[in-house]
Amino acid sequence: MLAKPSQGGGPVASRTQIVCLCEGKRGSSIDEVFINRLIRTLNPKWIRQSGSNFIRMVPCGNRADVIAKSTSELELCLNAGGDTTLMVSADCDDDCADGNALRQRFWVEAEKRGITRTDFDRIVFLFAKDRIENWIEFLTAGETDESKEGKRVKDNSEAAIAARKLASLCLNGNPVETMPPSLQWSCRNWRKLVERMT
Repeated sequence: MLAKPSQGGGPVASRTQIVCLCEGKRGSSIDEVFINRLIRTLNPKWIRQSGSNFIRMVPCGNRADVIAKSTSELELCLNAGGDTTLMVSADCDDDCADGNALRQRFWVEAEKRGITRTDFDRIVFLFAKDRIENWIEFLTAGETDESKEGKRVKDNSEAAIAARKLASLCLNGNPVETMPPSLQWSCRNWRKLVERMT
């Protein structure tokens, strides 16, 4: 049995089946709250509900830290066997045109570490344009402009409500074309995982 991870990461816990890296500091990242609630509400069919720790959130600081940590976390997931899935959440910001451009940056780092393309393609990427707050704004108000940073969300309950709404849209099979571009891209990544696992 693998050891339970410490706050800073480490081996994947025996019951952990989804590991999610995200930007921000532990306990103060709205990304952590949103993604955690999203996955728990989606409640993937292939997850064995054997405890509350089936998902492990790993806030990493800035985007460069997320990229640097992604390869070691992928290796841990692969070594854990079974269907342990690595998810990565980050922001494209001004220096990446879209999710594909940012995904390529992760691949460059993974390739340096000897990760195969097949294993790399198992990662589920969720990339907001500038802030995940734009997603929350869209889910709350029905529209957002991703060319501008969304208003900071400080209320965890607001993020959780928006995440549950997104999960509902996903579970109902709603089309993604009306969503902001980065959310469309990310939802398609999630749906590819679902198709592979079911």
